[in-house]
Amino acid sequence: MTGAPLIELRSVARIYGSGDATVRALAGVDLSIEEGEFVAIMGPSGSGKSTAMNVIGCLDTPTSGEYLFQGVSVGGMTRNQRALIRRHLLGFVFQGFNLLPRTSALENVELPLIYRGMPAEARRERAMAALAVVGLKGREGHSSAALSGGQQQRVAIARAIVTDPLVLLADEPTGNLDTRTSREIMDVVEGLNRNHGITVVMVTHESDIAAYARRVIRFVDGRIESDTTSKQAA
Repeated sequence: MTGAPLIELRSVARIYGSGDATVRALAGVDLSIEEGEFVAIMGPSGSGKSTAMNVIGCLDTPTSGEYLFQGVSVGGMTRNQRALIRRHLLGFVFQGFNLLPRTSALENVELPLIYRGMPAEARRERAMAALAVVGLKGREGHSSAALSGGQQQRVAIARAIVTDPLVLLADEPTGNLDTRTSREIMDVVEGLNRNHGITVVMVTHESDIAAYARRVIRFVDGRIESDTTSKQAA
């Protein structure tokens, strides 16, 4: 490796529409995230935080500027190459759990491994291990409809980490949960970062949730307004 940051945005702009309908979602953003960091991205609605997350997650591409992942320019990649990054190196967790409702927790977690063509026995073993990591050992056979909101989000996190991603991208992961359950979920996410070395990039509008991160980046009007590191990050 070259020692390059895991994630790097160089003067990234993202513009939607044209003429009077032009929206400048990102206006020349420079950002570096090192492997093993836990970063929270904050900002008001329309600040660019979700657009930045979509660029980092290879779900969107910059209008100008450059996005590098592990020192390699993503802009020069084909659609299929970007899909391979998403499938093999990134894990996604959303506000909505996006689980198959009549399918067991185990089967939901196995899904990304099915796409990889992994044999059934190996799939089951990996999925069981991922569910144990998020505290759902013994709940493998429950359908997602039979689980609480917090448990459903744990299944979604297990599904995101079952492929051993380098980066967990979490978009408002506690948005649909009560305060106590939100703390439980954030303890899980923090543990993945601390104990398993997974880089976490999380979008949130809640200060108490952002406080779990060791670095907080605040977006305003498509630009980074502040980038602060907490004292415990040393």
